[in-house]
Amino acid sequence: MNTSVNDNLFVEPTAQLAANPAVELVALTLTDVSQMAQLESMAHTHPMSEGNLADCFGHLYRVLGLKLSTDSNANVDADTELVQGLLGFAIVQQIIDEVTLLDICLLPSQQGKGYGKLLLNALIALAKASGAVVLMLEVRESNLAARTLYQKAGFIESGRRKGYYPIEGGKEDAILMDLAITPE
Repeated sequence: MNTSVNDNLFVEPTAQLAANPAVELVALTLTDVSQMAQLESMAHTHPMSEGNLADCFGHLYRVLGLKLSTDSNANVDADTELVQGLLGFAIVQQIIDEVTLLDICLLPSQQGKGYGKLLLNALIALAKASGAVVLMLEVRESNLAARTLYQKAGFIESGRRKGYYPIEGGKEDAILMDLAITPE
């Protein structure tokens, strides 16, 4: 199982990852951008472009992927073949001691199976290991599943951006959420 992510900043695999040897957390690279873009277009109504995703591989960014384990013969779902075993990914940007979650994306067939929680826990561990004091994000007001996941992880609503996200027939608010990171 691969537990080293981006220069060994990943602290420990979560219990959920250890309990599911069919998947592994890995550091993604520019060679994964095409698969990330495919997954984005399947999971989001307004996906990031391949160019925007490629821009997220600079020194301020960390990109984690959740992939089918190479030694796994797990049959997840047929649509995973479209993205070559990539079940999901997350992108964070760190500036000094503030980490911002820019994107968390899961294959639609894999949503609701705990993989979002696994990625989020890995990001929190990554933020702690890098000396961050806060992990920030924004989420669509209508994305109740994600908002619940973030609230259960300890995020609190810190603000709103009115009419930020486009939706069919209008716009919806972005909910800003923060998680205070405490050193261990």
